[in-house]
Amino acid sequence: MIYLDHNATTPPAPAVIAAMLPVLSGVWANTSSQHGPGQDAKRALGAARATVARVLGCKPVEVIFTSGATEANHLAVRGLLAAAPPGRNRVVFSSVEHAGHLRLARALADAGVPVDFIPVRSNGTLDMAAAAALIKPDVALVSLMAANNETGVLMPMTEVAALTHAAGAVLHVDATQFIGKQPFNFSTCGADAVSLSAHKFQGPKGVGALLLRQGVTLVPQTLGSQERGRRGGTENLVGIVGMAAALDLLGDVATQAIRLATLRDVLETGLKQALPETHVWCQTVPRLPGTSYLRFGQLSVDVVLQRLDRLGVAASSGAACSSGGSEPSHVLTAMGVPAEEALAAVRFSLGATSTLADVNHLLQALPPLLAPLLQPLVHEELLTAP
Repeated sequence: MIYLDHNATTPPAPAVIAAMLPVLSGVWANTSSQHGPGQDAKRALGAARATVARVLGCKPVEVIFTSGATEANHLAVRGLLAAAPPGRNRVVFSSVEHAGHLRLARALADAGVPVDFIPVRSNGTLDMAAAAALIKPDVALVSLMAANNETGVLMPMTEVAALTHAAGAVLHVDATQFIGKQPFNFSTCGADAVSLSAHKFQGPKGVGALLLRQGVTLVPQTLGSQERGRRGGTENLVGIVGMAAALDLLGDVATQAIRLATLRDVLETGLKQALPETHVWCQTVPRLPGTSYLRFGQLSVDVVLQRLDRLGVAASSGAACSSGGSEPSHVLTAMGVPAEEALAAVRFSLGATSTLADVNHLLQALPPLLAPLLQPLVHEELLTAP
């Protein structure tokens, strides 16, 4: 199988699995226990926390382990909002946040919290003029993704941080798609809180973290003594050790980004040459190096994914967490893309395991399968094929 769906999840690295196995079999005690095995587990937890802090450029005390980015996002938004001073009650999101994060935004609005959304331009970039107009002194919190999970477009974290802090508010960044794909340092990124998930960078599922800048107040959403009282519940030690191992394996992220961008460009150029009907979204703006979001004319994404599956190629229709429905992507809709074009969207996302041989195989095998379908008579019949 050729796996080109790394934005959805990544295969656990062998070294990550190797780091986790001894914890499963030998360091399984509760980290809160006072006996010897418990203290061994506590030391393993501390070592993993130190590794996470070192790789991500933060202090160990700033790391709050969670079950993943979704929990980290909820903890950040609800916890920071609850800690906001009187007179600050509005929350600002972008209009292209992950579908799960937009559900949180709608839940806040339904509960009576004033919520606003920063629009994006037709190229997927954030409308900074609109951001400046929305981020005012009544704002408690701005919550923004670092990179879009569908288009790969990079968001202006530094500029939004400046606007947010000038208004006296705090900034939460969902870096789920960013960490592991672009160089990252918490101490210089400008955000007050950052969410991440291990399975996006070859770590295990079910574990993530919220990085919370020291001195920033947050009201816990799950009560308990763990994580300095900020997130209750027995720590998932084996997952945390796996996440730390995955971060430690990242190495030179900038060099890896160049490699993936090169592969992505070869893929997009080859598809355009073989299938002139190919349209790539957000190709001219800064984006994640391994993400390619495109359509083949208006050919149904289901038809394309069926052909890819026959070739043993794994790709997606956009966000894995919301794919499978008949609604067009909310990200493309926010960009003003017509529904019939949005419903043709295919996402290829390359990662650490992707090779030039993978790309070349796709370029050789896919165009002959799609070209006949793009002929006018056949194409019209397949626009809305199941």
